[in-house]
Amino acid sequence: MTTISLPQRSTTNSHCSDIPQHPLGSKAKVLFTSVFGPYAQDDEFGSRKLNPMELYHNQVTRVQGPFSLRMFHRSWGIMMIRDNIANPTTLLDFPTYDRFVEEITTKQYDVIGITSIMPNMHKAKHMCELIRKHQPNATIVIGGHIANVHTLSEFLDADHIVQGEGISWFRKFLGQNAEAPVKHPRILSGFGTRSMGITLRDKPGDVAASLIPSVGCPLGCNFCSTSHMFGGKGKFIEFYKTGDDIFQIMCDLERDLKVNSFFIMDENFLIHKDKALRILELMQQNDKAWSLYVFSSANVLRTYTMEQLIGLGISWVWMGLEGKDSKYTKLKNIDAHELIRNLQANGIRVLGSSIVGMEEHTPENIDEAIEYSASFDTEFHQFMLYTPIPGTPLWKEHEDAGTLVDPECKNTADSHGQLRFSHVHPNIPAGMETNMLVRAFTRDFEVNGSSVIRVFRTTLKGFKKHRNHPDERVRRRFFQDGKDLAITGAAAVWACRKWFKDNPAMYRKMDDLLAEFYHTFGIKSRLVAPLGGRYILKQLKAEQKRLDEGWTYEPQTFYEKTNQPDAHTAPVKTTFAVGNWQAPLATPQI
Repeated sequence: MTTISLPQRSTTNSHCSDIPQHPLGSKAKVLFTSVFGPYAQDDEFGSRKLNPMELYHNQVTRVQGPFSLRMFHRSWGIMMIRDNIANPTTLLDFPTYDRFVEEITTKQYDVIGITSIMPNMHKAKHMCELIRKHQPNATIVIGGHIANVHTLSEFLDADHIVQGEGISWFRKFLGQNAEAPVKHPRILSGFGTRSMGITLRDKPGDVAASLIPSVGCPLGCNFCSTSHMFGGKGKFIEFYKTGDDIFQIMCDLERDLKVNSFFIMDENFLIHKDKALRILELMQQNDKAWSLYVFSSANVLRTYTMEQLIGLGISWVWMGLEGKDSKYTKLKNIDAHELIRNLQANGIRVLGSSIVGMEEHTPENIDEAIEYSASFDTEFHQFMLYTPIPGTPLWKEHEDAGTLVDPECKNTADSHGQLRFSHVHPNIPAGMETNMLVRAFTRDFEVNGSSVIRVFRTTLKGFKKHRNHPDERVRRRFFQDGKDLAITGAAAVWACRKWFKDNPAMYRKMDDLLAEFYHTFGIKSRLVAPLGGRYILKQLKAEQKRLDEGWTYEPQTFYEKTNQPDAHTAPVKTTFAVGNWQAPLATPQI
């Protein structure tokens, strides 16, 4: 019988009392795995070429062709659990089908944990079947966003489905102290990063560390599956409760990973103002010129002064814009355009997120909504369909109204917010939403150009404004952020201008930006931009040719062991991810 557990860390440290315990406790051999690849293809297990294992190319830069930002992120959840249990543990991240089968047919495990998202339900189901066949005595545990699917226990054969935070659940399941302090894993924020046909360098200091201080979001937007996963509106789970705790972890990550920037995976990090300002105080006291990449809502950002944001090293913000006349309180009475322009003027790059298919959207007004989103000219713009996800208030609303397309979640492969509605829209006929979404991405690219070039643009703004800042620590951070502007940035803009030579509006925009680079960096940029630009232009054309021939991008497989005689962890230096029709790309690095 499958048990469904909902462990949550609360302020009173109470936990569910019905979590079972494995008879072997800390001696149980554990395997954690993500679902098998390849991912960017259409197959019988629910993979979709439209839904690759790439956040940016999937949801943000998907129509930008060779300019699209291509990168992968590790399965952070199972890495955190792995580092917080005492058991001999193996982690298999992004395995191929054959590699997963090899692992479960050549090694014996007592517990096998699978993490997955909802579109990969059929993969998770098949993995459970393979485990039952080859390791019938293993206990199967399912977690991740897939656990929110209310019919999951009937769909696949698992022993436990864990909803919410899994560290305390596994500790209790394995007979360990569920209340012990949480150890933070050493994780680089991404790997396999490439754009414009070039694989970006991953030398120490060039890739941010991932920092996960808490999960869940107290704002609890009605469509947000992450908020629901960790308790819903008004609730979140803190792993580290003070600014001092977080600062110490940042120092540890800086030392071990040789980084000076942090991608903070917290749904609304700056909402904890006392904590954030304490980190600022410690950064000032210890002369830390760090860059922080954060998620934040507009209403929270507005509570900080610009000097506080700059002092904290806020360099990049993911912000929900949702749509014109949004009903969400996080945008109430806020001039989001003014807020974003002020952030960008100070070198803070913005990823705006908009929803296509809100209740008020119609075929007649959707283009107005798209123009509104494009008018922000954020460095990146995510577009997602308004999608009810199991467990969210939006799902319950449509369930009660009888307007869900697949209420039993039997066909989830396309439930990823990039293809079709999972409910009956009151105004938009079924099937029309697909084109609307593509139009949104396309319009943003037409009006604002390459996201990567926009990043260079705004980084240049911040560098020019703050290179003479009175605080040497702040100056140092802006020089760190701008170290690639004079050569790489100028060359990329030169190549982009050439690429858009038949697009008068975009050509002028690139010409003006290139002139700004030349004015700022002088002869250095003037000499190097045409040389480097010709090389980048060549790479752009080669990348476009690969894409036209059907090339897709897949993450490499990671295999790591802990608490074992032959234990090893993944090297800090990442290696190339691979395309689906050739050996790993040997493209030069910049």
